[in-house]
Amino acid sequence: MAALSYLFSLSFLCFSLAAQALNNPDPKCSATNDHGSNLQVFHVYSPCSPFRPAKPLSWEEDVLQTLAKDQARLQFLASLAGAKKSIVPIASGRQIIQSPTYIVRAKIGTPPQTLLMAVDTSSDAAWVPCNGCVGCSSNVFNSLKSTTFKSIGCGAPQCKQAPNPSCLGSTCSFNVTYGGSTIASNLSQETFTLANDAVPAYTFGCIQKTTGSSVPPQGLLGLGRGPLSLLSQTQNLYQSTFSYCLPGYKSLNFSGSLRLGTVGQPIRIKYTPLLKNPRRSSLYYVNLNAIRVGRRIVDIPPAALAFSPTTGAGTVIDSGTVFTRLVTPAYEAVRNEFRRRVGRKLPVTSLGGFDTCYTAPIVVPTITFMFSGMNMTLPIENVVIRSTAGSTTCLAMAAAPDNVNSVLNVIANMQQQNHRVLIDVPNSRLGVARETCT
Repeated sequence: MAALSYLFSLSFLCFSLAAQALNNPDPKCSATNDHGSNLQVFHVYSPCSPFRPAKPLSWEEDVLQTLAKDQARLQFLASLAGAKKSIVPIASGRQIIQSPTYIVRAKIGTPPQTLLMAVDTSSDAAWVPCNGCVGCSSNVFNSLKSTTFKSIGCGAPQCKQAPNPSCLGSTCSFNVTYGGSTIASNLSQETFTLANDAVPAYTFGCIQKTTGSSVPPQGLLGLGRGPLSLLSQTQNLYQSTFSYCLPGYKSLNFSGSLRLGTVGQPIRIKYTPLLKNPRRSSLYYVNLNAIRVGRRIVDIPPAALAFSPTTGAGTVIDSGTVFTRLVTPAYEAVRNEFRRRVGRKLPVTSLGGFDTCYTAPIVVPTITFMFSGMNMTLPIENVVIRSTAGSTTCLAMAAAPDNVNSVLNVIANMQQQNHRVLIDVPNSRLGVARETCT
């Protein structure tokens, strides 16, 4: 399998676990690895995932497809940030949520039906394809087999919290649009079990109809800050606190962890304040003050990093984008210093959206994100991507595409790998600590 085949973009999404995966004899894939409030996090192409591609692509094809899906993801984030710039349709039907990146086990209903749920830190309401859904995949949650399933009425307070709510008879429903696709769901409640924690009456969307090519095949679980997110619905259980550790692509197990609640969180960790965008409070904005390449702080115009709730400008930490994207002035400053430190005499090539690639061996300089209150220095494996044979090395960052909101910087999951990222909503802070995520 190509070294980057696990790096396909998207957000953390919800998939039904295939029977073979449920019975995987590998102890590393066992559900017993989920305990307390800790869930094992798998990459979608890990040995424990039933969603690995049947035929691996070449390294170059992997990179190009990942970049295409990342661009779609950035369009999604730009729309969430409240950008006024129009969003250009995505070519070739590529949409932001066709491929998940990291997935966890969950059980829904009574008796429980096991699902693989991928988690997205930039989304709120959960939705799951249900029995009778038109346009959904064959793997659905069968609400008729659960004794705890309940539909939510139009007069319930949760109905007002749903995106674009409406009434179908006495049942509250809502529609979500992605590109040219729509998801029509009935607002419902069910018992969600995460590791050993049962969450009764969890509010989610039970998908009834989907159209278009961009519909997620199995749904979504959101870890944002909105009223219908997991954090908001489990405040008493998890105190709106969680952390995750994403494995690097060199990890043989491709597994990390999602830790829910305050228990077991790291003590020795540095924090930066979380910022709020009233137009989209779900996104985890932080103050990125500067970027250092090697020992030099590069010259970035302050406006390129400034936070603005009005325009959506600023920097977000996102689990669903694969490669970090910076607004053009910031990226060019980082790229130019990176090239200078590698050596101006070495020829520079490009690959898709990556404009700083080398076919000769290089010494990779460190890159440090300098946030308010903390610095995050990236290990070399988070700075560059290398082909399987090691013949090509590319800086694993790029400028934000021209056809998305160009004021948003996104710190993506490749740069977060092998770090414990802690979200502490009550104290409005985000912490980062180095950790081997296996």
